[in-house]
Amino acid sequence: MQNTLLQINNVSKFYKDKVALKDVSIAVPKGHIYGLLGPNGAGKTTLIRIINQITEADEGSVMLNGEPLNQTHIRNIGYLPEERGLYKKIKVIRQLEYFAQLRGMTSKEATQKATEWLKAMELYDVRNKKIEELSKGMQQKIQFIVSVIHSPSLLILDEPFSGFDPVNAELLTQKILELKAAGTTILYSTHRMESVEKLCDSMALIHQAEKILDGTVAEIKNKFKSDLFEIVTSGNYAPSIGAIEIMQQSTTDAGHPSLLLKLNGVSNNACLKDVMNQTELIHFSQKIPSINDIFIQLVTPHNN
Repeated sequence: MQNTLLQINNVSKFYKDKVALKDVSIAVPKGHIYGLLGPNGAGKTTLIRIINQITEADEGSVMLNGEPLNQTHIRNIGYLPEERGLYKKIKVIRQLEYFAQLRGMTSKEATQKATEWLKAMELYDVRNKKIEELSKGMQQKIQFIVSVIHSPSLLILDEPFSGFDPVNAELLTQKILELKAAGTTILYSTHRMESVEKLCDSMALIHQAEKILDGTVAEIKNKFKSDLFEIVTSGNYAPSIGAIEIMQQSTTDAGHPSLLLKLNGVSNNACLKDVMNQTELIHFSQKIPSINDIFIQLVTPHNN
């Protein structure tokens, strides 16, 4: 597809008697942040290793920008692994220059980009310190710079927020969104469901080696929306339509009754008319599940 940067076609991977991936296909659009979700052991790491050419798929294919994945694509991919790995005895600036040159940059380009990113990540003052002299959070920011310093077209982030305090997490969020705005395509593997809703355009859920769900975040939330509606009224409301059930009752900070209603097939208009025949309606909205709600629903054993 013309607007697809990364295309995974029917990929499977087997280890002796274990199925790590089974017939997984996903398409990551150019310039999107694509969430790769799944519980531990689902197969996310295996798929990431295949994209990074650390291991090979047993079946299926991977296309990057319309070409079969090959060694020349390494320079077009940035990878922030969940298990961080830096040379602890080497100074920050030298380390960044080294990794940049490994990705094909000249010495001058490497120094320029390293300096730019150190300033952007608020680390310029520690450029001449060794990695082992830095806090864990600072080391994680250096690892992020390593993954983006060569301006990859595809950036793979595996739990990038792990261990960050709220201030640095917000800084990293801003940089990720800036990269997206500049045209970088980002594959984002995480367990942090709230960040998926904040960052991702599209997502796929892998469970027990198989893809069980994919689409845009908005489409997926809409697909799983329930027949539940939240209303706030100025006075008391008791449904006169038998099918409407009150599931929860509470009071807002302003002292207004707040109800969670299950309509059970009753139309929105009929419900609204019933409410307004009894009291003033202040708020009416459908309850849309969060990505976290959907994740739990799909991967909890008794729901499968």
